[in-house]
Amino acid sequence: MTKRVLITGSSRGIGKAIALKLAAAGFDIAMHYYQNIDAANETQQALEQLGVSVSCLKFDIADRATVRQAIEQDIEQHGAYYGVILNAGINCDTAFPAMTESEWDSVVHTNLDGFYNVIHPTVMPMVQARQGGRIITMASVSGIAGNRGQVNYSASKAGIIGATKALSLELAKRKITVNCIAPGLIETDMVADIPKEMVNTLVPMRRMGKASEIAGLANFLMSEDAAYITRQVISVNGGMI
Repeated sequence: MTKRVLITGSSRGIGKAIALKLAAAGFDIAMHYYQNIDAANETQQALEQLGVSVSCLKFDIADRATVRQAIEQDIEQHGAYYGVILNAGINCDTAFPAMTESEWDSVVHTNLDGFYNVIHPTVMPMVQARQGGRIITMASVSGIAGNRGQVNYSASKAGIIGATKALSLELAKRKITVNCIAPGLIETDMVADIPKEMVNTLVPMRRMGKASEIAGLANFLMSEDAAYITRQVISVNGGMI
Protein backbone atom coordinates (compact mmCIF):
# COMPACT_ATOMS: atom_id res chain seq x y z
CA MET A 1 0.00 0.00 0.00
CA THR A 2 1.31 3.44 -0.92
CA LYS A 3 2.24 5.60 2.05
CA ARG A 4 0.68 9.05 2.35
CA VAL A 5 2.22 12.20 3.80
CA LEU A 6 0.58 15.43 4.95
CA ILE A 7 2.76 18.49 4.34
CA THR A 8 1.58 21.86 5.61
CA GLY A 9 2.52 24.97 3.67
CA SER A 10 3.28 22.88 0.59
CA SER A 11 2.00 25.14 -2.18
CA ARG A 12 5.35 26.95 -2.48
CA GLY A 13 8.85 27.34 -1.07
CA ILE A 14 10.33 24.63 1.14
CA GLY A 15 7.01 22.82 1.50
CA LYS A 16 6.56 22.55 -2.26
CA ALA A 17 10.12 21.26 -2.69
CA ILE A 18 9.48 18.60 -0.04
CA ALA A 19 6.18 17.58 -1.63
CA LEU A 20 7.77 17.17 -5.06
CA LYS A 21 10.70 15.22 -3.63
CA LEU A 22 8.46 12.82 -1.70
CA ALA A 23 6.12 12.40 -4.65
CA ALA A 24 9.10 11.49 -6.82
CA ALA A 25 9.98 8.89 -4.17
CA GLY A 26 6.50 7.39 -4.51
CA PHE A 27 4.60 8.86 -1.57
CA ASP A 28 1.02 10.00 -2.02
CA ILE A 29 0.65 13.60 -0.87
CA ALA A 30 -1.89 15.49 1.21
CA MET A 31 -0.85 19.03 0.38
CA HIS A 32 -1.95 22.06 2.34
CA TYR A 33 -2.29 25.74 1.57
CA TYR A 34 -4.04 28.68 3.17
CA GLN A 35 -4.39 31.69 0.85
CA ASN A 36 -2.61 31.32 -2.50
CA ILE A 37 -4.99 29.18 -4.56
CA ASP A 38 -3.04 29.71 -7.80
CA ALA A 39 0.17 28.37 -6.25
CA ALA A 40 -1.77 25.45 -4.75
CA ASN A 41 -3.28 24.52 -8.12
CA GLU A 42 0.11 24.72 -9.80
CA THR A 43 1.72 22.52 -7.16
CA GLN A 44 -1.10 20.00 -7.24
CA GLN A 45 -0.77 19.66 -11.02
CA ALA A 46 3.00 19.17 -10.71
CA LEU A 47 2.48 16.46 -8.10
CA GLU A 48 -0.16 14.64 -10.12
CA GLN A 49 2.17 14.63 -13.12
CA LEU A 50 4.51 12.50 -11.00
CA GLY A 51 1.81 9.85 -10.90
CA VAL A 52 0.85 10.01 -7.23
CA SER A 53 -2.49 10.55 -5.53
CA VAL A 54 -2.95 14.11 -4.24
CA SER A 55 -5.50 15.58 -1.86
CA CYS A 56 -5.56 19.32 -1.22
CA LEU A 57 -6.45 20.81 2.16
CA LYS A 58 -7.09 24.48 2.90
CA PHE A 59 -6.93 25.87 6.44
CA ASP A 60 -5.25 28.39 8.72
CA ILE A 61 -2.97 26.35 11.01
CA ALA A 62 -3.92 28.67 13.89
CA ASP A 63 -7.64 27.86 13.55
CA ARG A 64 -7.92 24.70 15.64
CA ALA A 65 -11.48 23.70 14.76
CA THR A 66 -11.01 24.19 11.02
CA VAL A 67 -7.71 22.30 11.02
CA ARG A 68 -9.20 19.34 12.88
CA GLN A 69 -12.24 19.21 10.62
CA ALA A 70 -10.15 19.27 7.44
CA ILE A 71 -7.66 16.66 8.63
CA GLU A 72 -10.28 14.30 10.07
CA GLN A 73 -12.28 14.51 6.86
CA ASP A 74 -9.19 13.76 4.75
CA ILE A 75 -8.25 10.79 6.96
CA GLU A 76 -11.80 9.46 6.77
CA GLN A 77 -11.70 9.61 2.97
CA HIS A 78 -8.16 8.40 2.34
CA GLY A 79 -6.90 6.70 5.51
CA ALA A 80 -4.31 7.57 8.13
CA TYR A 81 -1.14 9.41 7.21
CA TYR A 82 2.17 7.57 7.35
CA GLY A 83 3.98 10.88 7.67
CA VAL A 84 3.27 14.44 8.76
CA ILE A 85 5.55 17.38 7.99
CA LEU A 86 4.77 20.55 9.91
CA ASN A 87 6.24 23.17 7.60
CA ALA A 88 3.78 26.10 7.61
CA GLY A 89 4.55 29.08 9.83
CA ILE A 90 4.89 32.85 9.90
CA ASN A 91 7.35 35.51 11.01
CA CYS A 92 7.00 39.17 11.91
CA ASP A 93 10.43 40.59 12.67
CA THR A 94 11.09 43.67 14.75
CA ALA A 95 13.27 44.68 17.69
CA PHE A 96 11.76 43.45 20.95
CA PRO A 97 11.27 46.92 22.57
CA ALA A 98 9.16 47.93 19.55
CA MET A 99 7.30 44.62 19.27
CA THR A 100 3.54 44.95 19.64
CA GLU A 101 1.31 42.50 21.46
CA SER A 102 -0.21 41.37 18.19
CA GLU A 103 3.22 40.77 16.64
CA TRP A 104 4.12 38.56 19.58
CA ASP A 105 0.79 36.77 19.76
CA SER A 106 0.36 36.11 16.05
CA VAL A 107 3.80 34.54 15.59
CA VAL A 108 3.89 32.53 18.81
CA HIS A 109 0.32 31.27 18.57
CA THR A 110 0.40 30.49 14.87
CA ASN A 111 3.71 28.63 14.92
CA LEU A 112 3.48 26.90 18.28
CA ASP A 113 -0.25 26.24 18.39
CA GLY A 114 0.09 24.93 14.85
CA PHE A 115 2.10 22.03 16.29
CA TYR A 116 -0.87 20.91 18.37
CA ASN A 117 -3.54 21.82 15.86
CA VAL A 118 -2.00 19.87 12.97
CA ILE A 119 -0.27 16.95 14.66
CA HIS A 120 -2.81 16.09 17.37
CA PRO A 121 -5.61 14.86 15.06
CA THR A 122 -3.12 12.77 13.05
CA VAL A 123 -1.42 10.85 15.85
CA MET A 124 -4.05 8.35 17.01
CA PRO A 125 -5.00 7.28 13.45
CA MET A 126 -1.27 6.80 12.80
CA VAL A 127 -0.89 4.71 15.96
CA GLN A 128 -4.00 2.66 15.20
CA ALA A 129 -2.77 1.89 11.68
CA ARG A 130 0.15 -0.02 13.29
CA GLN A 131 2.47 0.75 10.37
CA GLY A 132 4.90 3.01 12.17
CA GLY A 133 5.31 6.50 10.83
CA ARG A 134 7.29 9.69 10.50
CA ILE A 135 6.68 13.15 11.93
CA ILE A 136 8.95 16.01 10.92
CA THR A 137 8.66 19.51 12.32
CA MET A 138 10.31 22.61 10.93
CA ALA A 139 12.16 24.88 13.35
CA SER A 140 14.98 27.30 12.50
CA VAL A 141 18.49 28.23 13.52
CA SER A 142 16.69 31.06 15.31
CA GLY A 143 15.08 28.48 17.57
CA ILE A 144 18.48 27.03 18.46
CA ALA A 145 20.67 30.10 18.74
CA GLY A 146 18.22 33.02 18.81
CA ASN A 147 18.38 35.95 16.44
CA ARG A 148 18.10 39.69 16.92
CA GLY A 149 14.77 41.07 15.75
CA GLN A 150 13.18 37.64 16.08
CA VAL A 151 12.42 37.18 19.78
CA ASN A 152 8.87 36.07 18.93
CA TYR A 153 9.95 33.78 16.09
CA SER A 154 12.85 32.34 18.08
CA ALA A 155 10.52 31.62 21.02
CA SER A 156 8.02 29.81 18.81
CA LYS A 157 10.65 27.71 17.05
CA ALA A 158 12.42 26.83 20.32
CA GLY A 159 9.03 25.68 21.59
CA ILE A 160 8.59 23.47 18.55
CA ILE A 161 11.98 21.88 19.24
CA GLY A 162 10.96 21.09 22.81
CA ALA A 163 7.59 19.72 21.77
CA THR A 164 9.20 17.58 19.08
CA LYS A 165 11.65 16.01 21.52
CA ALA A 166 8.90 15.26 24.04
CA LEU A 167 6.54 13.76 21.46
CA SER A 168 9.32 11.54 20.13
CA LEU A 169 9.54 9.85 23.55
CA GLU A 170 5.83 9.11 23.58
CA LEU A 171 5.74 7.62 20.07
CA ALA A 172 9.07 5.78 19.85
CA LYS A 173 7.65 2.42 20.96
CA ARG A 174 5.05 2.74 18.19
CA LYS A 175 7.84 2.90 15.60
CA ILE A 176 6.89 6.48 14.83
CA THR A 177 9.92 8.73 14.61
CA VAL A 178 9.67 12.44 15.44
CA ASN A 179 12.45 14.73 14.28
CA CYS A 180 13.03 18.41 13.65
CA ILE A 181 14.72 20.17 10.73
CA ALA A 182 16.15 23.59 11.59
CA PRO A 183 16.94 25.50 8.37
CA GLY A 184 19.27 28.45 8.18
CA LEU A 185 18.96 31.02 5.40
CA ILE A 186 17.12 29.25 2.60
CA GLU A 187 16.14 30.86 -0.70
CA THR A 188 12.46 31.59 -0.05
CA ASP A 189 10.20 34.63 0.02
CA MET A 190 10.81 34.97 3.78
CA VAL A 191 14.46 35.97 3.29
CA ALA A 192 14.30 37.49 -0.19
CA ASP A 193 15.29 40.96 1.07
CA ILE A 194 18.49 39.93 2.86
CA PRO A 195 21.45 41.48 1.00
CA LYS A 196 24.22 39.22 -0.30
CA GLU A 197 26.79 41.00 1.86
CA MET A 198 24.90 39.99 4.99
CA VAL A 199 24.62 36.39 3.76
CA ASN A 200 28.37 36.31 3.23
CA THR A 201 28.91 37.56 6.77
CA LEU A 202 26.46 35.19 8.46
CA VAL A 203 27.05 32.01 6.47
CA PRO A 204 30.52 30.42 6.24
CA MET A 205 29.53 28.82 2.92
CA ARG A 206 28.77 32.34 1.65
CA ARG A 207 25.43 31.45 0.07
CA MET A 208 21.84 30.74 0.97
CA GLY A 209 20.64 27.17 1.03
CA LYS A 210 18.24 25.77 -1.53
CA ALA A 211 14.78 24.45 -0.76
CA SER A 212 15.83 21.23 -2.48
CA GLU A 213 18.53 20.77 0.17
CA ILE A 214 15.87 20.78 2.89
CA ALA A 215 13.72 18.46 0.81
CA GLY A 216 16.57 15.98 0.49
CA LEU A 217 16.85 15.70 4.26
CA ALA A 218 13.08 15.38 4.68
CA ASN A 219 13.06 12.60 2.09
CA PHE A 220 15.77 10.73 4.01
CA LEU A 221 14.00 11.13 7.36
CA MET A 222 10.82 9.78 5.76
CA SER A 223 12.63 6.70 4.43
CA GLU A 224 13.21 3.26 5.96
CA ASP A 225 16.91 4.12 6.24
CA ALA A 226 15.99 6.63 8.97
CA ALA A 227 13.96 4.19 11.09
CA TYR A 228 16.39 4.45 14.05
CA ILE A 229 16.64 8.25 14.01
CA THR A 230 14.27 10.04 16.37
CA ARG A 231 14.30 12.97 18.84
CA GLN A 232 16.89 14.77 16.72
CA VAL A 233 17.22 18.40 15.63
CA ILE A 234 19.14 18.54 12.35
CA SER A 235 20.17 22.00 11.21
CA VAL A 236 20.83 22.75 7.56
CA ASN A 237 22.58 26.10 7.67
CA GLY A 238 25.86 26.22 5.78
CA GLY A 239 27.86 26.43 9.01
CA MET A 240 25.98 29.31 10.69
CA ILE A 241 25.96 27.45 14.02
